[in-house]
Amino acid sequence: MAKNQAVSGQKSAETSPMKIDVKIGSIMPSGAIRATASVNLNDCFAIRGVRLLESEKGMYIGMPSYKAGNGEYKDICFPVTAEFRKQLQESVIEAYEQSLTQTQNAGIPNGPKDNMQMAPAGQAM
Repeated sequence: MAKNQAVSGQKSAETSPMKIDVKIGSIMPSGAIRATASVNLNDCFAIRGVRLLESEKGMYIGMPSYKAGNGEYKDICFPVTAEFRKQLQESVIEAYEQSLTQTQNAGIPNGPKDNMQMAPAGQAM
């Protein structure tokens, strides 16, 4: 087989939709990088170091990259189609928003029972 010849054994995207699982690793409250994420595709391929970035035009994803000899950054892995990039980006943004909501709700009391005070053992209040 030729060195640059591709082998195609996968099904088309139309017959088997991509399952995307996103886990937000860290959230940054300020700056251009809002979060880092790990992404699993179809439970068989993992991508670590996906960044969620914010600009004047909105949020977008940055794929893991390396600095080439000419000073440019090159993506190590990346979506091949615009449709999949959009699907991946929407999945990361949705996971980020869910994680933000959970983080914000973690500091809010769940009702009166959280505000109750307990007397020290053996003493009445």
